[in-house]
Amino acid sequence: MISDRMKNLHPYVPGEQPKDRVYIKLNANENPYPPSPTVQAAVIDFVKTNPMRLALYPDPDSLELHAAVADMLNRTGGVLCNAKVNGDSVEPMEKDLIPFTVTPDMIYTGNGSDEVLSFVFYAFFDSGKKLVLPEFTYSFYPVYAGFYNIETDVVPMKEDWSLDVQNMLYRAKKNGSGLIFANPNAPSGIALSRNDIRKMLEQSDPDQIFVVDEAYCDFGGESCIPLLSEFKNLLIVRTFSKSLCGAGMRLGYIVACPELVQYITTVKNSLNHFPIDAVAQTAGIAACRNPAYYCECARKVAEEREEFQKFLKDEGWEYIPSKTNFVLVRNPSVSGEEVYRCIKEDGILVRHFSTKGIEDYVRVTIGTKEQMDALKVSMKKIKG
Repeated sequence: MISDRMKNLHPYVPGEQPKDRVYIKLNANENPYPPSPTVQAAVIDFVKTNPMRLALYPDPDSLELHAAVADMLNRTGGVLCNAKVNGDSVEPMEKDLIPFTVTPDMIYTGNGSDEVLSFVFYAFFDSGKKLVLPEFTYSFYPVYAGFYNIETDVVPMKEDWSLDVQNMLYRAKKNGSGLIFANPNAPSGIALSRNDIRKMLEQSDPDQIFVVDEAYCDFGGESCIPLLSEFKNLLIVRTFSKSLCGAGMRLGYIVACPELVQYITTVKNSLNHFPIDAVAQTAGIAACRNPAYYCECARKVAEEREEFQKFLKDEGWEYIPSKTNFVLVRNPSVSGEEVYRCIKEDGILVRHFSTKGIEDYVRVTIGTKEQMDALKVSMKKIKG
């Protein structure tokens, strides 16, 4: 009855979403802070004063949202935790300044960055060419590769958990394929510098797509947006789910040259030309117009991450230094599964992967100070 394609699907497994009790959730890389009060007010006002708009189709091109995203990037430089905040005004750090104006036609928005990534895979990766992926990466990449019948060429990580950049470039050229990777990487949390990626772009085939997934960049990475004026094959994927406190809104976006954005728009309009609902568009616009709030949230997460890494070092835990809103953690004397179980018994969820090579680790999402203090109490009880 079912197709051969269906038989070969290997679905993505999301972080645990418990229903049996209330947990401190540090397992899904969600933001521990709510959307800004302006977002809450905008959504309430929209539903209350414009109920008929819920009965009508939304803007199929999300034009106002595109303009709001572009303006936010110009104001912040694309790294929220670094931006200088003075009241409601925001100014990027000098190293994050974008040397051109990001325009709305450089933005594509979709129903979460996962949908955006699906369109990227469809538009730019061919089934006849092996797609190069790092050994440990966002686990939806191989899922989409399987969905679109694209073979993968997996490159092992270096001993320090960083990407083997030269090997990836070599294999991409050999396969005649584009590249995609997260920066900072997931699940390792390690970030390449903008200059590192510039060097990669200079060595890559300009006729092949080069995708950088910046889902976690706002917590301490260096955005590649400033490179867009130099490299027309560069496409950057970002999300509202992490630094913009919007995992429940399902909003993601692309920053790229207008030609690449138009290709993705063509894919979208060939599938569903009304992908973002009116309420989500309203919330996204309001979030982009209040970047100061999100800069402070990202900064608090980054500061709490550094405090947590200091705790891990002091307590003898092993970890990979992170530039994200999570840390990959290992107890040298206790299995990752046992660490996960012990912490869960204390009412806290972290993420354990059974994937060979990282099965001894758990991934800890950075929460509020109170949540992290509770986690530290639980972790101190785990002895080898």
